[in-house]
Amino acid sequence: MGKMLWKPSEERVRNSNIYRFMSFVNDRHEQTFTDYDGLYAWSVNHIPDFWAAVWDFVGINASRGYDRVIDNEHKMPGAKWFPGARLNFAENLLRFRDDSVALIFKGEDHPTVKMTYAELYDEVARLAKSLKACGVGPGDRVVGFMPNMPEAVTAMLAATSIGAVWSSCSPDFGIKGVLDRFGQISAACAMQSIIRSSGRRKTA
Repeated sequence: MGKMLWKPSEERVRNSNIYRFMSFVNDRHEQTFTDYDGLYAWSVNHIPDFWAAVWDFVGINASRGYDRVIDNEHKMPGAKWFPGARLNFAENLLRFRDDSVALIFKGEDHPTVKMTYAELYDEVARLAKSLKACGVGPGDRVVGFMPNMPEAVTAMLAATSIGAVWSSCSPDFGIKGVLDRFGQISAACAMQSIIRSSGRRKTA
């Protein structure tokens, strides 16, 4: 085995999310895990208990809870997870609305851009309102022809927040690749590669 190059301090370990989760599992299931290997071994042998703990630890927002964690833990792939639950992906990602940093974008030919949770929520809300005004609703397909930029994240969250299905293609896919992908889903709305920003983003 090679020489260990770095090891986190005990304080750093105890301040990590995985350590807090391990303590959560220990308290709930009367375990005594002290390292990742022990937690991992338990997780693959107690699948429903592990994922129920994950659901509660991260605080999933759901309009309806699940009936059970998994329908058949021996059917991989093909198992159904958390059947009965109803939740919105975007609602969970946008639960924070403060000034902490939500996104950091770095591009080869662009300045570094930082967006706070409050700014992200504001942009998503305004774009979702515009989508609704265009008649987009739950179950509709929305596609974006745009590069991997903050606007793509905003558009995805806006579509998802109103129950629409999101798909995207980068311009470097080529016309045939884009038509092949988008042609399969009969989109109700398409977004251009440039979405006007609010002008309140931070650059570094």
